[in-house]
Amino acid sequence: MPNKTELIRSVKGTRDLLPPETTLWERVEAEARRVFGAYYYREIRTPVLEETALFARSVGADTDIVTKEMYTFRDRDNESLTLRPEATASVVRAYIEHSLYNEGGIHKLYYIGPMFRRERPQKGRYRQFYQIGAEVLGSDHPALDAEVLEMLTLFLVRVGIEEYGLLLNSVGCPKCRPGYVGQLRRALDDVKASLCEDCRRRAETNPLRVLDCKVEADQAVIAQLPHILDYLCAACRQHFDSVTAELRQRGITYQIAPRLVRGLDYYTRTTFEITSGALGAQNAVVGGGRYDGLSEMLGGPPTPGFGFSIGQDRLMMAVEQAGALKPSTLLAAYIAWMGEEALAPASQLARELRREGIGVELSYEPMKLKKALGVANKLQAHFAIIIGEEELASGRYQVKDMTSREQEQLEPGAIAPYLKQKL
Repeated sequence: MPNKTELIRSVKGTRDLLPPETTLWERVEAEARRVFGAYYYREIRTPVLEETALFARSVGADTDIVTKEMYTFRDRDNESLTLRPEATASVVRAYIEHSLYNEGGIHKLYYIGPMFRRERPQKGRYRQFYQIGAEVLGSDHPALDAEVLEMLTLFLVRVGIEEYGLLLNSVGCPKCRPGYVGQLRRALDDVKASLCEDCRRRAETNPLRVLDCKVEADQAVIAQLPHILDYLCAACRQHFDSVTAELRQRGITYQIAPRLVRGLDYYTRTTFEITSGALGAQNAVVGGGRYDGLSEMLGGPPTPGFGFSIGQDRLMMAVEQAGALKPSTLLAAYIAWMGEEALAPASQLARELRREGIGVELSYEPMKLKKALGVANKLQAHFAIIIGEEELASGRYQVKDMTSREQEQLEPGAIAPYLKQKL
């Protein structure tokens, strides 16, 4: 017997998104565009490939993302390239490279697309994953922080997630954070031997990263470490108090989480996460914060910034759990034709309806009416348009509502307006 050809499967940690699931993804992305557009955000699309130095410099050379998770390789010119593990650094790089700062004012940008990290695959986490995010460049006003959080909560409600938690913290600024880090380092000297291997290393290289540890056994020790909110300078304290006041004024509920530092080095002042109870222990859906020094870190002019990223894979799990949005059929009508004479008129009608933006399908294989209606049901078509010998003779086609079973006899030119009215 000949050898069976080995089946090639998707790479570990990646997956195929198939219909009808993709229709739900499209609906969520369309809602993001609507909500963000109402706040005057405009889309930016950056390359998935960037120079490795971009992320080493911005994300932090000692972060897990850079040391363990990035997909980095050398191309034929021996240049070190990386598949983007996150998008904020890419957006700021584009802002600098194209001199958007010369236009003045603030820039509100959003993105939707794939990111890449070599994480351990688990529920809701993939090595190619998707993010919906937004960045605001050019203002450090605390009201802007609150406005972004307002926009986010509106988006979550629009996609059916009404039960969520907003966790809020401040990580200070380059003036006050060093004092806190010194206190944290001294506190860790007494307890680091009881922490995981990664935290023992972080205690030496970047103590703030210890607070981001997810190892359950370490949490009791981490809970006893000093709080950064107790070490904020006057300016950072005023900024944080203004953000919380703005949130209360807008009716947005939040919880202060003094150990929330996020996993990236570029954050300053406000940091936040939004969690969903529908996701179990790994419940973070959105994360972000302020990064007022990132532009300078990448060689650009001083430019305050604030942004977030939504883990779309995990968001979709929460959306499905909430059940407010359902995968929807895009098929308005299925054309059931009988007899070779009906194929050309059926094709012409399909062409005319599609030009009107009406989703239509038809088969090019002849079949009897019962089977054709069965296909229409399988495709979840709203209507079946029946064209047979009698319909061709009368010049009026049968348009059948597949839910109510009601039928109308319509001339071909009247079918598009009829479907638009009904749909």
